[in-house]
Amino acid sequence: MQRVLGQMRKAINEYGMISEGDRICVGVSGGKDSLVLLTGLLRLRKFIGIGFDVVGLTIDPYFGGTPGDYSSVAELCEREGAEYHILPTQIGQIVFDVRKEPNPCSLCARMRRGALHNEAVRLGCNKIALGHNFDDAVETFIMNLFNEGRLGCFSPKNDLDGKELTLIRPLVLATEKEIRHAARSSELQIVKSKCPADGHTSRQQTKEFLAEMERRDHGFKDRIFGAMRRSGLDGW
Repeated sequence: MQRVLGQMRKAINEYGMISEGDRICVGVSGGKDSLVLLTGLLRLRKFIGIGFDVVGLTIDPYFGGTPGDYSSVAELCEREGAEYHILPTQIGQIVFDVRKEPNPCSLCARMRRGALHNEAVRLGCNKIALGHNFDDAVETFIMNLFNEGRLGCFSPKNDLDGKELTLIRPLVLATEKEIRHAARSSELQIVKSKCPADGHTSRQQTKEFLAEMERRDHGFKDRIFGAMRRSGLDGW
């Protein structure tokens, strides 16, 4: 966990992600990335030298019409003295039962994002922290290039139009492997996704492609990430 904490601190400082007095809403799906992000911010606030509050927020899609079990997340926040909120939604029903989307990820992501932004404002937060990591950034770049024919990626930090909210991604310098190790070493209880499309997405295919390229040519992903940073693409 110490290595990931160091990378989070570096990203926060390099991109000016956190300021004194911030109230940060952490989007917590229950997966390893969001749990490591939540835990990391809760630990960093004790010694980083910046005073800020952390609020955990889960947007529950109610996949299959039933609520998710986020009791382990609630216990984590209670131990650390942080607020935690769960927002029940009908996103799962709308995407899979009503709309019957053949490619559900895009609509689901937009709806969850909208719910997260609105609830963060209602909770009095000025920033939202998301768990996107090094691998997510490379995958997004490749998906935009191959699927849409454009150069682009999400930003480490960006202001939302029309809302007094800033999105930050403190895990962007940490690899998925490092985050997985941090989750295990900290004994974080992962909440298994109940999404019907889990493991069958375009992102999963891109992940497998990049894994194969990395096996053939070690450092492949590092070079892509380095090119993004050197070019200053989308705030990098």
